[in-house]
Amino acid sequence: MSDIHIDQEVLSSLQEVMEDEYLTLLDTFLNDSEIRLSQLHEATSPEALGLAAHSFKGSSSNMGAKVLAELCGRLEERVKSPPLNNIEDLINQIDNEYQAVRQLYAQERQRVLIG
Repeated sequence: MSDIHIDQEVLSSLQEVMEDEYLTLLDTFLNDSEIRLSQLHEATSPEALGLAAHSFKGSSSNMGAKVLAELCGRLEERVKSPPLNNIEDLINQIDNEYQAVRQLYAQERQRVLIG
């Protein structure tokens, strides 16, 4: 798994703590992340965008998706300083990073299932 995107120690700790529920945790994170991405894209105010970024940052951090969490944190800070020129670039970076993370968690899921 790519250490660039995912903190492997966080995932190992989560697997130890969650035991049989670890795969459910991965699935829940991925499902929630899809919703959070939609919230980022559909936000109609800086406040809504900031809230969506904040919650996505927290869940990403908890799951060891360190680059994703950092990008969401950057977005959360960015919306505090209008105008929001080029904010789409940052949201696109979050989209791209999430796609990488999603793929890595799919691999992690396979690794655990084969285990």
